Amino acid sequence: MTASANSANSAISAKGLVKHYGDVKALDGLDLEVPEGTVVGLLGPNGAGKTTAVRILTTLLRPDSGSATVAGFDVVRQADAVRRVIGLTGQYAAVDEYLTGHENLTMVGRLYHLPAGWVADRAQELLERFNLADAADRPVRTYSGGMRRRVDLAASLVAHPRILFLDEPTTGLDPRSRLDLWAVIGDLVREGTTVLLTTQYLEEADRLANDIVVIDHGRVIAHGTSDVLKDQVGGDRLEIVVRDRSRLNEAAAALSAVSDASPFVDADTGHVSAPVSGGSTVLVEAVRALDSAGVEIDDVVLRRPTLDDVFLALTGHVAEEEPAPAPASRGRGRGRKES
Repeated sequence: MTASANSANSAISAKGLVKHYGDVKALDGLDLEVPEGTVVGLLGPNGAGKTTAVRILTTLLRPDSGSATVAGFDVVRQADAVRRVIGLTGQYAAVDEYLTGHENLTMVGRLYHLPAGWVADRAQELLERFNLADAADRPVRTYSGGMRRRVDLAASLVAHPRILFLDEPTTGLDPRSRLDLWAVIGDLVREGTTVLLTTQYLEEADRLANDIVVIDHGRVIAHGTSDVLKDQVGGDRLEIVVRDRSRLNEAAAALSAVSDASPFVDADTGHVSAPVSGGSTVLVEAVRALDSAGVEIDDVVLRRPTLDDVFLALTGHVAEEEPAPAPASRGRGRGRKES
């Protein structure tokens, strides 16, 4: 799933993508390969270049240099062909609030110049699949946030796209709506759809992605399955909650004696975490070190690393949402435009 993979078997292939916004280099030689029928999660800290990469791959931006193909079509020279085989759901639900759910899907079908009878059947199928059939004849402005995201995703699927780009599709959803959307994405992949997913939720990538690509400052810094990335970080994680937050740095200094690397301090939550090895023995040593320093704790736990730990170790940042520009109108060829 790396740049060295066989691009002939890849649904998405990018080599050396570079994109500047003035003096800011959003992409700095990005390489990416997404095999057919898989989900690849694209993760990165604030400003890493995730959305810029998606916009280039969906023909909404032209790269300054480098090349990319989607379904074998060049994203610059064959943009129209790319748009015919992709679907795109961005960070904002791009639906017409004054149309009903059914009318929104029918409108997309007309933009594709698809037969009216076929579109009517497809719209009904998608509304049922996304649990929107009961609300099909209501204006979308009456929908909840989760319902709007579902109709937005349904709209991106009207023309049966082979490749689906999901740019932070569950941002702002409640946990139940997020789980529902994950289930739909899982069904699509089982049916053979290829998905490139950007997300701020590491649990989402852990749950959905076959492979994960971590980017920072516009280039790939790590890739692999969730388990492979966790193994790269290695060891366990010792995490404590300090009772008196004014003593967080003292707690970190005490844990340094038993840690394999510098502990991470979260002043907002009062947590201090540190990579360790040695199992339960190190837990005892840590408690003794904290006691000797006179630091009281409310909780202590020893656990396996998570993708959050991987993210922090690789980038030096916690995962956070990449700022999105104001939503704009989107064209809908199979590639639905978002600028």
